[in-house]
Formats: sequence, C-alpha cells, structure tokens
Amino acid sequence: MLANKVVWITGASSGIGEELAVACAAQGARIILSARREEELNRVAKRCNLLSENILVLPLDLEHTENVETLTQTIVSKFGRIDVLINNGGMGHRTLAVNTPTAIDRKIIEINFFGTVNISKSVARQMKTQGSGKIVVITSIMGKYGLALYSTYSASKHALNGYFEAMRMDLMKDNVKVLVVAPGF
Repeated sequence: MLANKVVWITGASSGIGEELAVACAAQGARIILSARREEELNRVAKRCNLLSENILVLPLDLEHTENVETLTQTIVSKFGRIDVLINNGGMGHRTLAVNTPTAIDRKIIEINFFGTVNISKSVARQMKTQGSGKIVVITSIMGKYGLALYSTYSASKHALNGYFEAMRMDLMKDNVKVLVVAPGF
C-alpha cells in the first residue's frame, strides 16, 4: 500500500513518529524524517534500513516554520512529489492553567497549531498540483476532551481538530484527503 510512496513524517525522532517511520519503511515507502534533533533523526533513519536514495533526514523546528516552502521544494526536488504528510510533531506541557506563563502558552500554540498548519498548507499546495495526496494530523483525545493540567495542550489539539475538519472539505475537490487521528493515553 505504501510501496514507493513519498511520506514526510514530523516528530519522527521518537515515539509515535519513530514507529510510524519504521512501519512505513517496512512497507517500501520513501521517507522524509523531520524533528529538531538531527542526531536522533539519523538514528531513526538507520532503524528504517532504507537505501540513501529512499530516505531524507530534514531537520525542522515547528516553532520556526518560515522556511517550510524551501523544505517542501527540497523534498520535491529529491523525490518528485509528496504523497503523504504525517503531522506528528508537537510539544506537551503539564501544569495548572493559572500557573502557565503566557510565553509557554504561546510556544505550545505556535508549535502544535501554527507549525502543523504552515507545513500542511505548503504540502497541500504541492498535492493540489500533483492531483492527489493525504495529510494526516496526529492530535490527541485531549483535543476532544480537556484534561486538568493540560489546558494549553488541549486547546492546541482542539484547534487542530477544527482547522483540519475544515481543510478536509476545502481539499476534497482536489483529491487531497485529510485524516485527523486522536490517540488516547
């Protein structure tokens, strides 16, 4: 199903992103690994066990996505297209809402919401040009139900749900599919 598909995974240096990368590689996908920690991405790349022409380590900080168009074009230059974008990168934070500094609230929203949106818009434009693609957004069950000590994290995931439900409708006519996944604990 993923043989020869070009799959870009954010948050690929650990956890769900790392395991998705390994699973996609096992199905024959060509993989782009993105996260902040390049050394961890290189470790994951080794786990994927792909030939160098089938994998690209592309460091990315979701707090600073000003260069996302350049990153998208880097991928298209190497692989010719992007078939699947898996937005898995993000930041969690655990504290009482009233004790969370506004700077932390803003950082979480910047990373979890705006970082994901900026990458998705860039890739969606490419997918529209290609005539197909899939955008996957990993949110959280906390994007459906808030949880004590996770107010800003929950808010960022709520925002992703709303945004990508609408984006799904926007892109339907362009054969670009959007899937929102909300894992539990």
